[in-house]
This record gives sequence, C-alpha cells and structure tokens, in this order.
Amino acid sequence: MSFQSEIVKWYLENKRNLPWRDTTDAYVIWLSEIILQQTRVEQGMPYFLKFLENFPTVSAFAEASEERVLKLWQGLGYYSRGRNMLYTARYVVEHFHGKFPTAYQDLVKLKGIGSYTAAAISSFSSNEKQAVVDGNVYRVLARYFGLGEAINSPKGQKQFAQLAQKLIEDQQPSIYNQAIMEFGALQCKPKSPLCNQCPIRPGCYAYQHQKIEQLPLKLKKVKIRKRWFNYFVGINDDEILTKQRQPGDVWQQLYDFPLIESEQEVAIDDVVLLTKVKELFGNDVELKVLESKKHVLTHQTIYVQFFAIDNYIVNFNQQAEIKSVKLTTFRQLPHPKIIGDFIEKHID
Repeated sequence: MSFQSEIVKWYLENKRNLPWRDTTDAYVIWLSEIILQQTRVEQGMPYFLKFLENFPTVSAFAEASEERVLKLWQGLGYYSRGRNMLYTARYVVEHFHGKFPTAYQDLVKLKGIGSYTAAAISSFSSNEKQAVVDGNVYRVLARYFGLGEAINSPKGQKQFAQLAQKLIEDQQPSIYNQAIMEFGALQCKPKSPLCNQCPIRPGCYAYQHQKIEQLPLKLKKVKIRKRWFNYFVGINDDEILTKQRQPGDVWQQLYDFPLIESEQEVAIDDVVLLTKVKELFGNDVELKVLESKKHVLTHQTIYVQFFAIDNYIVNFNQQAEIKSVKLTTFRQLPHPKIIGDFIEKHID
C-alpha cells in the first residue's frame, strides 16, 4: 500500500465526527477553517457552532456589526481574524452575489485567506487538487520522508509544498487532505506520537533513524516581548470606567479599563505610578490591589495587575479616551480574554 493509501485507510477508520466534514458548503468550511487557525478543535468547536447559529449564511454575516463579531469572537485571540472575516463576508456579498467562491484562485485573493485556507476550502468544497500544508502536514511529511529543511524557511516551505502537491495528484483531494491533517493531529502528534500503532511506521524515516523528536526542523522563534499592564477598575453605582483600545497595538478596537503601562512590575506605593494615577483620577484617589495575572500571547507576554480605584475624578474632556458606561452595556462590549475573565470573577 502507498503512503497516501495507508493515510486514507487510517482516516476512514479513525476520523473524528466534526460538523464541517458533513458539508461541501464553502461558507461553512471557511468559518471552520478561520476559527480553527491557531486554535484547538475542542476550543474552537463552540465558537464555530455559535457563529453558524448567529450567521447561517455569508449574507447574514455581512450584515453584522464589527462590535457584534468581536463579541462573539471574544476569548479566541488573534482578533484580526474576526475583522478579516467580516470584511470578506461583505466582499463576497458584493462581488460574488452572496455565493462563497470555491476556486482556489478566487479564494486566495480574499482578505484573511492564505494559500493553506484557500487549498482547504477549494479541495473540501469542490475537490480541487490543491494540497493543504498546515502544521500537522509539515510534521507528517518531515518525519516520514526525512525532510531536514526548516518548515518556517522559504526553502523549506517550497520543498514541502511541492511534495504535498505531488502526493495529492492521484488522490481524491477532499478525503486525502483531511486524512493527512487528521493523521498529524491524532496519530503523528508533536509529542508522544503513537508510533507503536502507526500503519506507516515501516517506511517512516524518523522512526527508523530515531529522529522523531528532531523533526520537523523549525528556526528559532523571535524574541518574546514582555509588557506590564496596570489596569484601574472604577465602579460608581451602576457605571464602570472603560476605554476602547486603538489601532496599532494588541487587542485593537476591543474594550478594557483605563491603563498605565510600566517597564516592570510596580508596587501599589510606587511613586511614579502614584503620580500618574493622580494625574488621571485626582489627588484623593485610593488604590487597592485586586488581582495579578500573566497573559501569554504568541509574540509577547503581558503581566497584568488590576487595581480598584475609589474617590476618583475623571476629567472626561482631557481624558477623552476614558468613558463611563452602564455595567450592562459594558458586559455586552467585546473585551480581551483577560478582561472578560476578570469581569466574570469580580463584577456582579
């Protein structure tokens, strides 16, 4: 049996029952693919079902406000994906008459859709012979064929893409693409792969040469940036202080609390911090530490402190970015996950 035949046979016997596998609707497949980028299936599934329930068609999605999309997206991270989805939905309605495209060349031109996602949608919806190459596929190919080029280098990406395309040429794309991705997710896992139960083990380079832990090769990641966010939680009767984050930084357009960023962790009695706090909230402001958290993102780690403030005064003319809104309104706004978690824990 060939490599491809073994992979497909394994898939038909072991595949998970996932809702987006029961359709050739390009819109539904697009929803699943974008939501599952950088996201585990278990985490992404509720979001997929929630988006499909709220927006059963691309036309329904196109009519949504950005704020509503971001609220539904809350907790998934990489919020630009949600914004790109809204842009793409509106573009499809305007330029494709509300029918989500299925051709790779049309898909790859849409915002938020790269070569992998275009290959997935086109192959799953219309059996176009476009090979998908995601993290799972990189891992399976690197280990089985002994490919030593880094998967995040231009040379490596070209080599893997060419091999993947060659392997799919005599296959049914909608089945084979899903099979090799599922094989990487469940069988040829990053850590502790199930080699003893692996149907392609006899031909696997990494298994035969004890290189399972070394492959695939990946160039070192960029340096992780460290940041310290000091949030100030001001609640007066049934209103709370909030602000909308601006473009050009993490969590853009989402809502959090008034914030002072510091170069390192600061104590509640830190002179520099207190001076800035009084500039924002008046000389009589009182502080109390509520909680400290560490929030890990792909390229930065954010250390967060939440301070309750009392006896505060905000000059909204000078601090135009800070607003006072009803608690009920605040809960409905889209927030970064760390703010959403704080609200659930601390605000009745």
